[in-house]
Formats: sequence, structure tokens, C-alpha cells
Amino acid sequence: MDVILLERISRLGQMGDTVKVKDGFARNFLLPQGKALRANEANKKKFEGQRAQLEARNLERKNEAQAVAEKLDGKTFIVVRSAGETGQLYGSVSTRDIADILTAEGFTIGRNQVELNTPIKTIGLHEIKIALHPEVEVTVTINIARSAEEAERQTKGEDLTSAQAIYGIEDEPLSEETFDDEDGEDDNA
Repeated sequence: MDVILLERISRLGQMGDTVKVKDGFARNFLLPQGKALRANEANKKKFEGQRAQLEARNLERKNEAQAVAEKLDGKTFIVVRSAGETGQLYGSVSTRDIADILTAEGFTIGRNQVELNTPIKTIGLHEIKIALHPEVEVTVTINIARSAEEAERQTKGEDLTSAQAIYGIEDEPLSEETFDDEDGEDDNA
């Protein structure tokens, strides 16, 4: 189905472009969300009549997104979750969780604006992209840890998932005495 885009859509086109998309994508997403019109003569005339208003509205939204982006870009947010000794979470951190954390910090972010392909299932520092507008994207860091103290240690660069961090093991070479039997004789002789 051919549609006229009413706003920029990533991987599809700019405002005013006539693009061919699958029927289901147009019927289920683009048309109901008001992001596109069916490409026919009546709608082309309607779009040209509204083009100035649509561009002004788009510019206003972009400017608002830029203002939020300046405050949000590069920030770090701490998430405390239960996890096993190896750093595997008992659950996961999803787009909804990230949106809730950002909203609690005073930013109005919807979960559909968080670009996360799969839920986060391990502790550590994770870079997350937030799409504030089709043309404005920012990156935030989510610091997932078992406690606030661990989050601080992770921020300083410590890896909490290694055996050294978990068990306090130091890298020291093993001596010959470690492999001798109780009677002091070597089995390989």
C-alpha cells in the first residue's frame, strides 16, 4: 500500500514522502496513529494544504525534545535489583522499568521511546538509547547493581561479575605443595 508520511519515521522516510509499505503496517500502525495517509489524489491535496501546519508542529516538538535531550544526555541512573553471585538478575530490566526510572527522575518518557532490543538480565553498566523525537536521540547509562555500594564500585570501573570480586580470590601462582599428597610424595614419580 502506498502512503504519504505525515512525520519522519526512521528507516522509512521523511515527512511528505510517498512510500510503499506492507498493508498490515499501514492499517495497524501508520494510519491509526496518524503518522500517514493513504496515497490518493484527495489525500495528496489535503496534505499539501496542511503541510505548513504539520512542519510547524514538527519543529515545535523537535525543539521541545532538544531541550529535554540537553538535560538527559549522558546521565547515569542506578537500578537496584536482586541478582545471583555471577551477576545474573532474578528477573530482568525492561523498557517499562527504564521508562519508570526516568519518569521518577522528572523526565516524561514513554516505554515506546526506550530502544531496547532485549531485556537486560545482568548487573553492570548498560548504555540505552532514548528516542525523544524521530530526529532527536540521547544515550543514558543504566547502572544495575545489587546495592547502592555496588553501584558506586561499578561506576569506578570495578567488575562485580568476576570470581575475584565475588570470592575475594587473588591471582597468585599455585605452589608445588598444593599438588603433593599428604605423605609428601609426588604421585607421578
